[in-house]
Amino acid sequence: IVPRHVLGMGSGPAPSEKPVLAGVGVGGVGFNQVGGCESAGFHVGVLCDVDDVYAKRAYDRWPQARRYRDFREMLDTEGDKIDAVYCGTPDHTHAIITIAALRRGKHVCCVKPLTRTIDECRIIEKAAREAGVATQVTASPNTSEAACRTCELIAAGAIGAVREVHIWSN
Repeated sequence: IVPRHVLGMGSGPAPSEKPVLAGVGVGGVGFNQVGGCESAGFHVGVLCDVDDVYAKRAYDRWPQARRYRDFREMLDTEGDKIDAVYCGTPDHTHAIITIAALRRGKHVCCVKPLTRTIDECRIIEKAAREAGVATQVTASPNTSEAACRTCELIAAGAIGAVREVHIWSN
């Protein structure tokens, strides 16, 4: 009944009241994006990275977070303690980590590309629908003003029928 600030507990929610995030692949791009999740209101409770040296910066920033090197062990052990999974691993592992998290009913945010193949995409779509959780891929270059205009031009037929598309990722 009494507001938190009256009890001298600050104005924001306690860590126990925030959704708990597990970050997988936190040594590279994942470091900043997990920080963004924390700024958005998540409690960073679990970190997972195969490279302890590369992930040191994340381990130092979130020393309270439990640590793992294998996402499967992390999900098996922490599954009932986490609400969401962030995946910032190398491209070829995105789909398998995302599917494992979705099948455990976890919300997922994954860096792009979410999948390497159309089949992986279909499997993830099915798992996301069945889980009924929020699922997102970071895609800021794909939602830029230029990308949106390009899609509009193609849809309007401004360049004629598209017969072939070449795409790549580093």
